[in-house]
Amino acid sequence: MDWNWYLFRFEGRINRAKMWLAVLVILCWMIFLGVLIVTVGSAFGGPTSFELGLSDILRMLDPATYRSLSPTGLVQAGAKAIVMALFLWVCLATSIKRLHDRDRSGWWIVPFSAVPIFNERPDWLELSYAELPLGLAALALCIWGFVEMYFLKGSRKTNRFGPNPLQPVDTRPRWDQSREIEMVPHKAGPPPGWHVKRGHE
Repeated sequence: MDWNWYLFRFEGRINRAKMWLAVLVILCWMIFLGVLIVTVGSAFGGPTSFELGLSDILRMLDPATYRSLSPTGLVQAGAKAIVMALFLWVCLATSIKRLHDRDRSGWWIVPFSAVPIFNERPDWLELSYAELPLGLAALALCIWGFVEMYFLKGSRKTNRFGPNPLQPVDTRPRWDQSREIEMVPHKAGPPPGWHVKRGHE
């Protein structure tokens, strides 16, 4: 399997099994990085905990976060931003390829991610009476997206995004016409010329 295409590129299609594999890969990366950060942090007096979520991504986008950090904190925040960008890229690349398998545009990832964004909205966005219907709509979109990407089969035929990833690949050698004909030397009998080999008639 081409891991570079699978984890980092947006074109093509992947099936449900590869989507679940992407979740496993990301979880393993997070566990490895968490253990590494905690180990290095406890040895050199750095951070001894590791958190990664949408709230952290939104905090990274807030300029006020960087004003209050020391130089060491800036380095740690920069490293965390790189790690989050990598995870986000892999999530988007695999999710979009899975949506392509369902013959849907990659832009469907936007409404399917409505619940986390809705739950992590800024403090200034108070929704009061409209909050319940919007929250229910966001939850319905999130559940629909989860079922769509992780449980439903993809298009059986080639769609606008490529061939079915579950279609068996024909590995037989292509028919070589020159291997099945031979030149018969001139003898008594039929005139010389091209004839089909015996056993291939």
